Amino acid sequence: MFRLDELSTQVDGLLVGDPAVVIKSLATLEVAQANQLSFFANPKYLKQLKSSSAGAVLVKADMVDQVKGAAIVVADPYLAYARLSQFFDWRAPVNKGVHATAVVSSSANIDPTAEVSAHVFIHDHVVIGARTYIGPNSVIGRDCVIGADTRIESGVNLYPDVHLGSRVIIHSGTVIGSDGFGFAKHNRKWVKIYQSGGVRIGDDVEVGASVTIDRGALSPTRIENGVKLDNQIQVAHNVVIGEDTAIAGCTGISGSTKIGKRCTLAGMVGVAGHLDIADDSHITAMSLVSKSITKPGAYSSGTALEPHQQWKRNVVRFRQLDDLAKRVTLLEKAQADKSE
Repeated sequence: MFRLDELSTQVDGLLVGDPAVVIKSLATLEVAQANQLSFFANPKYLKQLKSSSAGAVLVKADMVDQVKGAAIVVADPYLAYARLSQFFDWRAPVNKGVHATAVVSSSANIDPTAEVSAHVFIHDHVVIGARTYIGPNSVIGRDCVIGADTRIESGVNLYPDVHLGSRVIIHSGTVIGSDGFGFAKHNRKWVKIYQSGGVRIGDDVEVGASVTIDRGALSPTRIENGVKLDNQIQVAHNVVIGEDTAIAGCTGISGSTKIGKRCTLAGMVGVAGHLDIADDSHITAMSLVSKSITKPGAYSSGTALEPHQQWKRNVVRFRQLDDLAKRVTLLEKAQADKSE
């Protein structure tokens, strides 16, 4: 629980109302009660703002008059909400120590302020930094390095030679450092290429649940500082994802592709291998990226949803495009010949 003036100070806000109001949790405008804090960031929720019973609302200065209760005036209410959400996190503080059921190699170096939970397995020569949390049933492979203030939730598997920076969050079910999909063909058979590269993940990275990040074939796969990965993403071997890029769920990135800084990839995007994607590129949902992107901007592929019968007719037209283009070329040539 926090007093309203304490929360206001954390976001450099201007408090309008009773500073002694106690806030127990966060809630939407529609359901918030007198002991909850909400925010207003989208004009379509103006009706809810006017009727909200929230104890306080984060708003811009021009919306103060629309708030029934107290208000915290900030330049960006959504950003302020994001910053205050950390004070209401459901996660328990790190409880330093190694659980009695954990299996830890004698060669591992675990900071005394870190927490290693029940049934964790930590292999040889692992290094775990200060105040880091390793959740139950996680496996930390040989030669892994994990920085300070990092949180690995339950059931995470780090294969050997995975390095995580500081303040990283890895959610449950994620596998980092599994073999990349590498095979050479010989006499109609596949010969496995053993993957000797590791994975390097920078600081302030968050990786969602059930994500797979493959190890590199020779050099490491790299996820740079500030990257945010949603759930159920596939990152293939030797991919590089640049700083502060965010990628939504069910996206697949093929091997050796390099994604630049500050990019966004929406849900279910597919990226072919050995491509370069420029900094500040933004790719909309369900797009297929089949060639490199050299200039920043927004990119889309595919067709939007439409009635099925209309879609079938359009498919027929798509199949006729090549013949139509050839006919237009011939007509243009004939017209040019006449002009001469």
